[in-house]
Amino acid sequence: MMHANLTLALELLPLQLWNTIYMVITSVVLAVLFGLPLGVILTITAKGHIKQHLVVYKILSACINIARSFPFAILLVALIPVTRWVIGTSLGTTAAIVPLTIAAVPFVARLIETSLQEVDRSILEAALVMGSDPWQIISKVLIPEALPSIIAAITLTAVNLIGYSAMAGLVGGGGLGQVAIQYGYHRFNSFIMLTTVILLIILVQLFQWLGDYVANSIAKKRGKSLHV
Repeated sequence: MMHANLTLALELLPLQLWNTIYMVITSVVLAVLFGLPLGVILTITAKGHIKQHLVVYKILSACINIARSFPFAILLVALIPVTRWVIGTSLGTTAAIVPLTIAAVPFVARLIETSLQEVDRSILEAALVMGSDPWQIISKVLIPEALPSIIAAITLTAVNLIGYSAMAGLVGGGGLGQVAIQYGYHRFNSFIMLTTVILLIILVQLFQWLGDYVANSIAKKRGKSLHV
């Protein structure tokens, strides 16, 4: 029995581990691509900031809060028609990237906003006095100053998406989650289930370590200390 379990694990897990990494990294990249601009808009349109516009801020903030309130399991099922329209199918690793990205975008936007709000206002005021326009302040002051915190936020997003990717296995999303459900839970195979869980834990630790290392390295170069 153990030999059969080892054979099955070696047959399934390497590919599905790669599929999980592919899902998570692609979803994180897309989430940052869409979430970063939203986070910047939230920041600069807030009260007292460089492009204060409370109507825009309140509408965008409300939309992000509504999007974040959906449990991922419900969102996963609700987005099946959208996934089919975008990818052509709702099954498989690539299809799972659609709900993962949509779930992560508002999360990233709010984390980016928090990171940017931590930038010392005196630095922004100095940039304004020197005649910097809003784009220059965003690209040369806000984002660079908040970069260690932004990287920590992206790391947190990646860690959350690892858990979400496992949940995507419930609807045929591929990856380690599907192995755990299809071969571990449904077939009462505790060895496969335990091995999959261990791999997910290791993956979380690796992503967290890498993100912390990069964020702290940037912070130390600036003579600061980042606690993440």
